[in-house]
Amino acid sequence: MQVSLIILILAVVFLSQAVRIVPQQSAWVVERLGKYDRTMQAGLNFLVPFIERVSYKHSLKEIPLDVPSQICITKDNTQLQVDGILYFQVTDPMRASYGSSDYISAVTQLAQTTLRSIIGKMELDKTFEEREHINANIVNALDEAAMNWGVKVLRYEIKDLTPPNEILHSMQAQITAEREKRALIAASEGRKQEQINIATGERESSIARSEGERIAAINRAQGEAAAITEIAKATADAITKVASAVNAPGGLEAVNLKVAEQYIEAFSGVAKQGTTLILPSDLSNMGSMVASAMQVVKQTGAGKS
Repeated sequence: MQVSLIILILAVVFLSQAVRIVPQQSAWVVERLGKYDRTMQAGLNFLVPFIERVSYKHSLKEIPLDVPSQICITKDNTQLQVDGILYFQVTDPMRASYGSSDYISAVTQLAQTTLRSIIGKMELDKTFEEREHINANIVNALDEAAMNWGVKVLRYEIKDLTPPNEILHSMQAQITAEREKRALIAASEGRKQEQINIATGERESSIARSEGERIAAINRAQGEAAAITEIAKATADAITKVASAVNAPGGLEAVNLKVAEQYIEAFSGVAKQGTTLILPSDLSNMGSMVASAMQVVKQTGAGKS
């Protein structure tokens, strides 16, 4: 009875030591008599009790690692406090077990030294602009070295860049001055555009007025020319009709009578202009003047005929 109990206890102990259940996304490193033998994957696994043992247990999940804050010196000799976070993953459990005594500490120290080296090659202003460049360089440097540790560095992110307070005040003053400068430039550009718009409007208005005045002058000139032409045509027609009338029977006597009437009317009009009456020295000259006018009419009529 006691022997059976002892055998049962030994069997339970043997099974408890022999059966191993590895969780998902985990890997266990097995050593046989102190030497690496194999890596157990997720699921049910068996060990040889007292000969094999699980030496290392690794999680294959992505691990975020907070990199401690540190002081870095930029290329322009400015102190800059930088901290970041590193994401890595164990890809080779055997190398992670035997490649380094502490791969987490190794990755952390390498991330810090690489960050100091990269920051030291850059000026302060560039460090704020080139975060992605810094992150990519750190990942490349870490990933190359971490291959021997069975670790894959996925990405690195800078959480904060903190310069000294004096530099912060100077940067704030510079930003304020730059914004004021942009505001002044924008205002001056607005005034410039306003003056350009006003000048353009005045120029277009002057052009429109001058064009209107030119067209009006042309219209007036054309109207005056047309009026002069019409007057000339009317005068020519009148003279032609008078000449025709003179050459007609009794026309000369009618003209003689008309000239005499106009002479008398003109003389009477001159006499009415003032209180003084002006008379020709020889009233008999009136007939001779009428005769002279008729002689001109006759010559004109004879020339036309």
